[in-house]
Amino acid sequence: MIYYFIGIKGSGMASLAEIMFDLGYKVMGSDKKDHFFTEDGLRKKGIEILEFNKDNIKDGMIIVQGNAFNDENEEVARAHELGLTIYSYQEMIAKLTNDTKLIAISGCHGKTTTTTMMSKVFENIGINYLIGDGSGYADKGNEYFALEACEFKRHFLSYNPYYAVITNVELDHTDYYKDLDDVIDAFNTFANKARKYVIVCGDDKNTRKLTINKPVLYYGFKDNNDVIAKNIHVSGEVTTADIYIKGDFYATLNFPFVGDHLILNALAVISVCYLENIDIEEVKKQVEKIKHAKRRFIEEKFLDNILIDDYAHHPTEVKVTIEAARKKYPDKKIIALFKAHTKSRVKYFHKEFADALNLADKSYVLEIGEDRKEVGYDDVSHNDILKYTKNGEFIDLNTADKLLQYHNAVLLFMSSKDIYVLANKYKELALKDSK
Repeated sequence: MIYYFIGIKGSGMASLAEIMFDLGYKVMGSDKKDHFFTEDGLRKKGIEILEFNKDNIKDGMIIVQGNAFNDENEEVARAHELGLTIYSYQEMIAKLTNDTKLIAISGCHGKTTTTTMMSKVFENIGINYLIGDGSGYADKGNEYFALEACEFKRHFLSYNPYYAVITNVELDHTDYYKDLDDVIDAFNTFANKARKYVIVCGDDKNTRKLTINKPVLYYGFKDNNDVIAKNIHVSGEVTTADIYIKGDFYATLNFPFVGDHLILNALAVISVCYLENIDIEEVKKQVEKIKHAKRRFIEEKFLDNILIDDYAHHPTEVKVTIEAARKKYPDKKIIALFKAHTKSRVKYFHKEFADALNLADKSYVLEIGEDRKEVGYDDVSHNDILKYTKNGEFIDLNTADKLLQYHNAVLLFMSSKDIYVLANKYKELALKDSK
């Protein structure tokens, strides 16, 4: 039996395909020809990737349909013609995880990073994981399953979590959610599906608006939380903090990163460890091994500059990413480069994007990328952001030479998709210029 993934290069789809491969299923799939970073892991495992073609679909296949593709896709249409069993992405995940201790990690920001941290800290204990950066791993003998659970179109309501983790609640996916109350309603439903505990960032103002009828553990920096980080000290690339749980000292931990938002993510992981009675010495050891998720504050020393690649695509993410760069490199200029990928998000948040970019010393904004046609947003453009920036400017591949003026600076490339193309163009020009 072959599980055929339509849109296999999608971040979540690639992770799911890798997991099913590890569990012994026969897996293959299709997508566009263009290279996307998620395919590297698939090819490493020997998973076959085809270009979209209805003739790929054969009798007897079980189809996993990516959420980016509707019934008009030629392969989806062919699957219906043949009467094949079709699962959505989230339906397939639910089928795989219903009998596990599922740690479903939700929130408008921080899901990928928190899930990555969870997979590392539970590594020696044994954990399956599905991360939205294209990473996935599974072993039939593992009891735990860490899952990045996305709120888009209420997809996370398909799951039955043992632990429901909520990193924050904000208005996002404005092409689907009517308003913040609609988002809160979705998270209320998700939280109350938890079989054991709900773990919530209590410093987030909107999570405190949730009506949760299950046991709750709040984490954060403020004293009204159950799990609290205190006495925080930054030295180079390491943050040290004392952790207190329900008023008692838990441990002093050394985190191999800088940034308050990352400490909060780590507190969610520590909360699960506490509830599962994981040995504190094991937690200490594994916390020190945490690595960034793909495309999450990935640093590269290039000539005399620091280049950082980050997935930030919501105003809050842009804000905390710039703040983290400023905290880590207080003596360097921070140059922010941003590309949005949905016009609906820019329409609702253009002022907020500008406010976040204004935290940098200089900002550059690219044209909005479009993954799908959005009806009713033809008048929205990158200029909606630029007109509110204090020191902002347009940039594209043809004007990448604008970046050659910066030395001993931090160039922060932020986008959910292909801003790395601009980074590569800059590096090409800079190498020529340095000769």
